[in-house]
Amino acid sequence: MTLETQEFAFSSAQFEEIRRLLYARAGIALTEHKQSMVYARLARRLRSLNMGDFSDYLRLLHAPQGEAEWQSFINALTTNLTSFFREDHHFQALGELLPLWQREYGQVRLWCAAASTGEEAYSMAITAVESLGGLQIPLRITATDIDTEVLHKAESATYPLSAIDALSLERKRTFFLRGRGAHLGYARVRAEIRALIDFCQLNLLDPHWPLSGPFDAIFCRNVFIYFDKATQNSILRRFAELLRPQGRLFVGHSEVLNQVADLWQPCGRTIYRLRRI
Repeated sequence: MTLETQEFAFSSAQFEEIRRLLYARAGIALTEHKQSMVYARLARRLRSLNMGDFSDYLRLLHAPQGEAEWQSFINALTTNLTSFFREDHHFQALGELLPLWQREYGQVRLWCAAASTGEEAYSMAITAVESLGGLQIPLRITATDIDTEVLHKAESATYPLSAIDALSLERKRTFFLRGRGAHLGYARVRAEIRALIDFCQLNLLDPHWPLSGPFDAIFCRNVFIYFDKATQNSILRRFAELLRPQGRLFVGHSEVLNQVADLWQPCGRTIYRLRRI
């Protein structure tokens, strides 16, 4: 869509202000090439609010009565791309480590720090059930995300059948219920798996996180690519404080933690452990 055919005028200055606001609130550093994406996503908010232009919308965000709009602003501009058992080597490694942690500590605690619509957290839970040998296992998973809309979808645990196409027939039969009637074409994660996970909203930039460690593993995959180096460093150092000495941090396939090599050492394909002093 060209500037001439856009429904709302959207200047470069307004785009820069939105970039600044998103960075300040969520730590997400949008590149200068994302102007069209920002327009498309926020134009929906303007229509929903019956606003005539982006100036009105920015004034709302700066106004005291606009505080409630901030969550919708962040929800609109965060990217949520996920699938069941994405980057499967991580779940294979997790499955090998879980019995060791269970024997050492009793209850295993995992944190899915960018839960999106839930596929990653449920994949972690399924891996744990398979690894530890039963649905009644000493495991708690905390699953968080900045986006409240995707968390609502995650808690529903309901997905189109196409989302589980790549799973084995055994996993489909063991961990999912096929919908009928009004839910035809959908599958729902079994209640025993859902019961292992606590979903809650969390902004990684917040000075106080509504959780406490220690965790045996933290999954924070394909998140650091949206943060600048200073934000990455701050979060990675906070992660280190919440991880057990033998724990693991799982990051995305293109994410490298060289800037915090004093704290983290690689121990697998995009898998890190705390550096031993």
